[in-house]
Amino acid sequence: MLTSGASGRVTALFSLRVLRGLVLLLRAAALLLLPFRWRPRFVPAAERSAPTPADGRPESSSRKGGHSGMVVRVPAAMVPRRQREPEAAGRRALAMRLVVEARKEGQRGRDFSMFTTTRGDTLFTQSWTPVNRETRGVVVLLHGLNEHSGRYDHFAKKLNENGFKAYAMDWIGHGGSDGLHGYVHSLDYAVSDLKAFLEKVLAENSGIPCFCYGHSTGAAIALKAACDPKVEGWIKGILLTSPAVHVQPSHPIVMVLAPVFCLVAPKYQFSAANGVSPVSRDPEALRSKYSDPLVFTGSIRVRTGCEILRLSTYLLQSLYKVNIPFMVLHGTSDTLTDPGGSQRLFDLASSTDKSIKLYDGLLHDLLIEPEGDKIMQDMIDWLSFRV
Repeated sequence: MLTSGASGRVTALFSLRVLRGLVLLLRAAALLLLPFRWRPRFVPAAERSAPTPADGRPESSSRKGGHSGMVVRVPAAMVPRRQREPEAAGRRALAMRLVVEARKEGQRGRDFSMFTTTRGDTLFTQSWTPVNRETRGVVVLLHGLNEHSGRYDHFAKKLNENGFKAYAMDWIGHGGSDGLHGYVHSLDYAVSDLKAFLEKVLAENSGIPCFCYGHSTGAAIALKAACDPKVEGWIKGILLTSPAVHVQPSHPIVMVLAPVFCLVAPKYQFSAANGVSPVSRDPEALRSKYSDPLVFTGSIRVRTGCEILRLSTYLLQSLYKVNIPFMVLHGTSDTLTDPGGSQRLFDLASSTDKSIKLYDGLLHDLLIEPEGDKIMQDMIDWLSFRV
C-alpha cells in the first residue's frame, strides 16, 4: 500500500510476524560471520623468548617497512565520503526541472538552491517569494516521511498570497537530496540540518518574523529542533499537522531488539510493513501523490522505522520542554499518527501560547483532504495574528 505516514508502517514493520523473520535473518548473519571468528595469533618462539628491555617496557612491535602500529585519529570531516547513491542525482535533476517548468508556467517567485550540510551531504531546497507585495513573514516548511518539498507547492502559493515567503528543504534520503531514497540513518541529521537551514533563512531575511511548519515526521523533527533554546529564540512559532509524537511498536520487546536489527540490516525492507491506511478521502489527490516519482512508495526500511520510534520516545519524554508558540492540527480519523499524541502535546507543553484543532473524521494528510483550503486558512490566520 501507498502511504507517507509514520505510525502505521512502523507498527507493521515491527509486528511479531516480521520480528520472527528478522530473527531468522540475524541467525543467518551470525552463521555467515562464523568463518571470521577470533583466532589466537601465532607467536614465533624467537619472539616469545625475546629479552625484556632494562626499563621494563616491552618494545613496540613493527610492521614491514619499519612502520609502527600507531593509530592516528582525524576529524570525520577529513575522511573522504563514500560514493553517493547514484539515483539521488536523478531525483535532484527531476526536482530542479519541476521548479524550472513552474517558473515557465508563471510562478515567477519560485526558485531552488542547494544546501551543503556539515556532513558534506547536499540537500535540495526551494523557495516561493510573494510577487508585487511586501513580505511580512517567512515560513520554513518541512515535509513528512517519504515526501518532498514540492508536495507543498499549493500551501506555499497560499502563503505568498497572504504576504508570507516560503522556504522548504528535502531532508536526507528524500526528494532531490542526497541519500538512498526513503532511508534515514539518523533523524538527528534532519534536526541539525533544519537548524542550519533556519540560520541561512534568517540571514537572508533579517528583521522579518520567521515561523516553521512541519507535517507528520517533519512535525516531529521541527518539534525536537524547537526544544533547543537557540531555535526558540530564532522563530516566532511553529505549525504542526498530524505530528508523529506518539508512535508505539506492536510489542515492548521491539524496543530492545530494534537496535540489533538496525546494525544487521539497516536498509532492509519488508513487504509486510506496508499498511492499508489511507491518508486522504480525495481519490484524485491520492492518485496525484502516488504517481509523483519523487514520493517514495516502497516498504519502510528497518533503520528508518527505528529512528521514528527513537524520535517519538524522545518527544514523549520532552513535551514539557516546548515553550515556543505553536498550533497543532490533527484529523480524528488519522490511523497513521495518533491524534492523542497531539492532545498530549497540547496538554503538557509549557508554552503559554498554544492551540489545537481536531478535525472530526479527517485523515492523515490534512492539506490534501477535501477540506484542505479551510485548514490552510486556519494556519494562515494563526500566522497573521502573530506578525
